[in-house]
Amino acid sequence: MNICVFLSAADLSETYTRPAREFAELIGRGGHTLVWGGSDVGLMKVMADGVHAAGGLLMGVSVDFLAAKARRGVDDMVIAADLGERKRLLLEKADAVVIMVGGTGTLDEATEILELKKHGRTDKPVVLLNTAGFYDGLKQQFQRMEDEGFLPRPLTDLVFFAEEPVGAMAYLEESSGVR
Repeated sequence: MNICVFLSAADLSETYTRPAREFAELIGRGGHTLVWGGSDVGLMKVMADGVHAAGGLLMGVSVDFLAAKARRGVDDMVIAADLGERKRLLLEKADAVVIMVGGTGTLDEATEILELKKHGRTDKPVVLLNTAGFYDGLKQQFQRMEDEGFLPRPLTDLVFFAEEPVGAMAYLEESSGVR
């Protein structure tokens, strides 16, 4: 399975790097491919290092203005012209999406895939990995959107919230028929 992971390129504390390493190991040991923003810094580097060390493949999609930070020696790397093309390519290459901790870029990527799902433009499984309650507020906002009629589909049709990496992988493998 090609698993797209949206996440930060910031250097973060063990609170966030531990789950990233755990999920990376699950991707690699499962024989899956990490599809990610291609950066060799911060949490993106932690994920790529972990997947590679566990035997998984790396498929990066960087963007022109960040190409200097792109990881070298990956299985596949594409340099997109802009952020819109980057998102499109990441989603095209992915069989499933996991949203990990991140800033505005990660939030932008997350809302893009959820909007596509809302309109029936994709049926890829989407997991929001809610490390240390990072997305509790967003989860509450999504629930309010559903409760007040802003979502034409149930929230559970759009995204699965997982608290730990093992739960995220179990959901993806079950949704994709991978055992």
